[in-house]
Parts: sequence; C-alpha cells; structure tokens
Amino acid sequence: MRKLVIEKAAVKHNLSVIKERAAGAVIYGVLTGDGGGAGIVPLARLLRNEGIGRFAVSEVSEAQALRKAGFVEEEILMLRSSTDREELEQLVDLNVVCTVSSVDTGMALNALAENRSTVVEAHIQVDTGMGFGGFLIGEPEKILLAYRSLPNVAISGIYTQLHAARLNDPETSQQLEQFSQVLKTIHNAGFETGIVHAAGSFALLHDENARMDGVRAGSAILGRCRRTRDDGLKTVGYGEVPLSEVRWLPKGHTVGTEKTVVLKRPTRIAVVPVGYQNGFGVAAPRENGFWAAVRRWRKAKKRFVWIGEQKARLLVPIGSTETILDVTGLKCAAGDLAVFEIEPLYAKGFTREFR
Repeated sequence: MRKLVIEKAAVKHNLSVIKERAAGAVIYGVLTGDGGGAGIVPLARLLRNEGIGRFAVSEVSEAQALRKAGFVEEEILMLRSSTDREELEQLVDLNVVCTVSSVDTGMALNALAENRSTVVEAHIQVDTGMGFGGFLIGEPEKILLAYRSLPNVAISGIYTQLHAARLNDPETSQQLEQFSQVLKTIHNAGFETGIVHAAGSFALLHDENARMDGVRAGSAILGRCRRTRDDGLKTVGYGEVPLSEVRWLPKGHTVGTEKTVVLKRPTRIAVVPVGYQNGFGVAAPRENGFWAAVRRWRKAKKRFVWIGEQKARLLVPIGSTETILDVTGLKCAAGDLAVFEIEPLYAKGFTREFR
C-alpha cells in the first residue's frame, strides 16, 4: 500500500515559526488544494488543536467539508469572489465570509442577502498588481461604493495579494504602498476596514511591512513555500511503499523506458511501484531560465530512496508508474519499505496518514 505520511511534529514546528513571524497578527490557515495535499479536514483539526481558528479556502466544497467535519464556530474565508447565485446561496448557508472584488460581485451578494432578509459578512479584495481579482487601485470610488451601497453586506476585512518573487522585491514594496493608499482613502471617507491582510506565506516569513492585522499561511504550514536557508521551516510529507521486486540483472541488460541504460556489470535492482503519474519527482516550477533548469537537473541526479537506513540511488529516470533503484551492495528484499520525498499536493494513489 502506498502511504503519504504527514509528520504532525513537523507541522507543529512550522506553526510555531508562523506564529512567531506573525507577531500577534490574526492567522488564517489557508487550506486550498485539499490542504496542500495533506487532507483538508485532518490538517484543519491539527491546526485547530494548535490554536488556529480561522481558515481560508477557494472552493465551496472545501468550506462544506470543514462545516460537515464539525468546524461550526470557526471563521472560514472564501478567497474567491463569485456572481453565481447557486454558489452564493451555498456560501451563505455555510456562514462563510465572502469576498467582494468588484461592484458586480458586491451587488450580487447584497441582492442575495437582501432577498433572504439577512446580512452577509465579507472582505474586500484589492488588486495591487497580481491580476487574479479585486478592485483596481486606480478606481477608489468603486471601493467606497462597496462601503456605501451594500447595506446587507457587513464588510469585516480587506486584503490584497503580493508577489513572492524574491527577497526585498521593489515591486512588493510598491504593492504595499499602493495598498496603504487605498486604506487611507477608506479611512478618510469615514469607514472602518476591519482586518487588513496582505501577507501570504513568503511575505509572512520575510517582510515585516506586510504583516498587518492578519496573515495567510498556506504552503508554509507544510514547509512547501518558496524557501530560504534561514526560514526555520521543516519540509512535511514523504512517501512510503514496499519494494515490489528485487533481483539481479546481467551485464549488458537494458533498463529504463524513455532514457535507457545498458548495464556495464551485473547489477542488483529494486523496483518501487511509484512513478511520475503518482507524483514522484513532480513539483511546481518555481524558477525559470537556464540556471534554474540546471539546478532542477542536478537535484534530479541526486534523488534517492531510503530503504531502512540505506540510501539507494535511481538507476534510470523516474518511470510513469514504477522506478528502478540500484541496490547492489545493499541489504533489502521485496516487501521492504522504500521511503522517498514527495510533494503532497501532487501525490496520487496514496493513503494519507498523520503520524
């Protein structure tokens, strides 16, 4: 059986780092993508046990999963706006804090709430340069319209998204300055902004100016964010599967699929029943360019699998559903556990287990 193991101690460690960096700001545990692949409900339970009581999602189904699992009192923030009536009905039924990113989304939410004789809580989204959604900073009158003309929408917060390209990014500083100007315009008009948040995982860890009333921690929880040497996080999540076969192959035998290798000597090999279709070796490209490609190639060359306390190197590149290891000189047999690095978000065909 393939297992994706999530180490609870490592998650707790990362949460301690996140809390320290948040410096008292409200923390939203971002659980998009099924909790980054860790499983939205078990990860949320672990976060709640560690004192995190606010969560952020991007799909109605994610909010439904949390409410169904007993997260009744916790705040759930939807990080995506919608004008779809069915979606809005579901969000209101689930008592989710909605996002208002434009006049149209605000009017749609207000009309629904008015029709149901209720008031819906929402946060304003401001686009400072990411482009995914939000009121444009050059249209402050539309932002103020949301405060003035939506009587059935209780605005309890405002947020933006920041670039996470590199440390000390001047574009990020410009985004924060533009966001501050928006906040000043709102305050000058006599309105309260509620919780102000801009920092995602990268900005939370590396930019004190981005840590406002609240922060959004997602990939940092699993240590899967854009990393720097001094961030203090631990990488969470590894794969565990029994070796399906161990045997000797003769000199001259060809192994592999897309890129084959002709054995120069008798070689003992082990077959691991996982491949790139299961997410082994798959990761989101975080850098572009020639040298980034070189670094990815070097990392792939260094990839190995643990068998007990022994390191087994890959004999050929990762296959689609199976991977071949060189275990010449190692003590192992079919059925022994192979342990390997895997990104939980891309893991497929695994049973999740929190340990």
